[in-house]
Amino acid sequence: MTNPGVSQPPVSSERESEALRVSLKERAVAIEAMLGRLIPQTKGAEARLMDAMRYATLGGGKRLRGYLVAEVASLFSSNADVDEGGAYRAAASVEMLHAYSLVHDDLPAMDDDDLRRGQPSTHRKFDEATAILAGDALQTRAFEVLAEIDTHPDAAVRLDLVLALAQASGAAGMVGGQMIDMEGEGRALSLAEVSHLHALKTGCLIRFSAEAGAILGRANPGQRRQIVAYGRDIGAAFQIADDVLDATASAEELGKTAGKDLAAEKSTFVALLGIEGARSQAETLAQRACDALHIFGDKAERLRDLARYVVERRS
Repeated sequence: MTNPGVSQPPVSSERESEALRVSLKERAVAIEAMLGRLIPQTKGAEARLMDAMRYATLGGGKRLRGYLVAEVASLFSSNADVDEGGAYRAAASVEMLHAYSLVHDDLPAMDDDDLRRGQPSTHRKFDEATAILAGDALQTRAFEVLAEIDTHPDAAVRLDLVLALAQASGAAGMVGGQMIDMEGEGRALSLAEVSHLHALKTGCLIRFSAEAGAILGRANPGQRRQIVAYGRDIGAAFQIADDVLDATASAEELGKTAGKDLAAEKSTFVALLGIEGARSQAETLAQRACDALHIFGDKAERLRDLARYVVERRS
């Protein structure tokens, strides 16, 4: 057991990096299977809509947000009512919400991107109207899944999940951040303004993903605060790393259009801090995220691995 009074360094050994790769893959497979069940293929009049929902959601990404839900929930596996199936349902829910945000983000009225996860964006594969409706349906399905009894037997837990996701994804969260992002194009924003923008647009949903696992596990207030702190810092580190990747990686590595921020004249962490300064800031946040997990000891090793991964990834 780690010493709760000492800051723990992020895990970096080859053995433990392999452990994270295996863990990410196993949970991604389980989340993908759950998504396939929760968004089934149909043959009725709404078949095209369901096809677009499945196209936008299935078959891509490492499922970082869903992974956070399931991995944090596993910290509380000794609680009798923490069900792995319920955790994967909640993980699938947040992946649906994330997919909806990407579908709308790629639209011509937003970021106007034709590429997502190495494939045509949903509005390019289908059409704009279908993409809008698919995003709408994914958003509502996400809340429906959280509200269903199969996610957790306790209605109070389900209500807590629904409320937390609504707060993270609405005007004071992801959607508000997207509005600030659009209004900031072509303007020089300060570091504080950029940090606030991304805390809402990207960070809130990542923070919720970690917090959802704590909600499912009925974490006590102290445990929940530490998980929220971890989720907040890993979300900020993720976005800074994303800015670095946008400036340094190719479209093939990213699976989406590279250099979008520069082309849109957006203020970014890289523009304000430089590439090395941004990387240093991301590493500081990853370390702080790891420190927040000290109360969980060795059970949180994969979450510490993940904090390091989000700043070292190449896609």
